[in-house]
Amino acid sequence: VQLQACGGGLVQAGDSLRLSCAASGRTFDRGVMGWFRQAPGKEREFVAGVTWSGYSIYYADSVKGRFTISRDNAKNTVHLQMNSLKPEDTAVYYCAARTFYSVIVYVRVSDYDYWGQGTLVTVSS
Repeated sequence: VQLQACGGGLVQAGDSLRLSCAASGRTFDRGVMGWFRQAPGKEREFVAGVTWSGYSIYYADSVKGRFTISRDNAKNTVHLQMNSLKPEDTAVYYCAARTFYSVIVYVRVSDYDYWGQGTLVTVSS
């Protein structure tokens, strides 16, 4: 089972980026997909998550209104569209999968079974 995240980069404040995460090895069409981030010296924190149906989506307050999560179960992918980026969004972004069926989004690191390798997002002021 592998999660491969990509799409990070160096941008200026106000710019946009789109992160993608592709899952291979098994399907996660019944579970929850999430994005977390970890800034230097800080703990990993929840950013956004979506259930298998797409019906339940949840965002951290810090990104609400700027970030949009979406998933394509047929392609086993999840995306994170990040708009109006701020310097405080600078972090390594990780995609994660919770494989158990759920109708709600989980926000704790320990709730997720599989993790991608992370992709670095740097936002300059």
